[in-house]
Amino acid sequence: MAQFANYTPDAYAKEHIRITPTTLADGRDFFYLDDDPEYVSGAKTRETTDPRQLAYRFSNQLNAAGEEVPYAAPEMRRDPLTGDWIPMATARMNRPITAGPGATATGNPLAARKPGDPYQDGEVPDTDYNVVVFENRFPSMVRVPGRSEAVEYVDGNPLWEKKLAAGRCEVICFDPNETGLPADLPVSRLRTVVEAWAFRTAEISTMEGIEQIFPFENHGQEIGVSLAHPHGQVYCYPFIAPKMEAELKQTEAYHEKTGGNLLKDIMNAEIEAGERIVMRNHSWVAYVPAASRWPLEVHVAPVRDVLTLDQLDDQERWDLAQMYSTLLKRGNAFFDKGDGLGMDLPYIAAWHQAPIHDARRENYRLNLQFFSFRRAANKIKYLAGSESGMAAWISDTTPELIAKRFHELGPVDIAD
Repeated sequence: MAQFANYTPDAYAKEHIRITPTTLADGRDFFYLDDDPEYVSGAKTRETTDPRQLAYRFSNQLNAAGEEVPYAAPEMRRDPLTGDWIPMATARMNRPITAGPGATATGNPLAARKPGDPYQDGEVPDTDYNVVVFENRFPSMVRVPGRSEAVEYVDGNPLWEKKLAAGRCEVICFDPNETGLPADLPVSRLRTVVEAWAFRTAEISTMEGIEQIFPFENHGQEIGVSLAHPHGQVYCYPFIAPKMEAELKQTEAYHEKTGGNLLKDIMNAEIEAGERIVMRNHSWVAYVPAASRWPLEVHVAPVRDVLTLDQLDDQERWDLAQMYSTLLKRGNAFFDKGDGLGMDLPYIAAWHQAPIHDARRENYRLNLQFFSFRRAANKIKYLAGSESGMAAWISDTTPELIAKRFHELGPVDIAD
């Protein structure tokens, strides 16, 4: 196992997961996380040399007129009405899209390399892998060496602040099977994914300028995924994201008023109410929140007070992998198309963890917010005038009905 600055593997990871770092041809960080015993033991090793002839990631580029111009670094501008920072990354318009009607590429850059395949621009140097993590080739935010991160102004007007979007974006591929579903992965593979979340949270938290680390998963064409492959991402913001800022204001105000932790008290209140609890095991509780927005929404909270994913102990990581596997399977069974087979549920799984430097972090608590846009087997919840225009949510159901549907899928044993 390689040595890292801030990540320390727990007992299971020391024996059963091997992390191998390397660098892609254009200079981006790349990591293999192997759970295959032959690779964990060192009997076999991964290919660490990227065969592609790629220019350095921050090299000068050619514009539409064929002129050499500096690398188009993402910038961000502050909305003076809300105070929100808005990253703007024009290079993302050039990223390959393999999913949905707007697909622009037939190859899969997240798949393992296939010798002889005409598509040889994939991100993984080896012909197979277990789990891999790497910096996004088309990031929404990135720190550019030598580029100033000072605040400037659009049109020279102090109304509109702008600066380099000096964050970081990473991709986590859960499995080499490009047509597979996260819900079908064995719990042992999801345990490796959990370790990847913890590993990257620990390492990125020491990087300069990062304020919040947000692992998440987009799944399904309706959600807008551009690559059809079981994978997630890690966005590392150089600011506190708007939703997290709203939650921090609420958790801090609650602590000042009561001395308690709002997220812990919400979890305990849901346990006491009982009706909206959909799963429990030794370390985690899953419930439909009493003020849920989405037609399918489940929050997952650790029983123990934990701020970030890297603070989870070995048992909590195993219990999380088991609960996440069950949640994905139950999500796929939630909507009935009439054949009793369920469906591949489009969803977002969003990890909310304490910010890195903000003093309010101590009154926060790790939680997963899992939700779907789908409101029936053949209907999508569209965010129209009230939701998109005024951020005033109108729910098409009730939390109790969502929980009732989960209960109809059968009991979940505490060992699940």
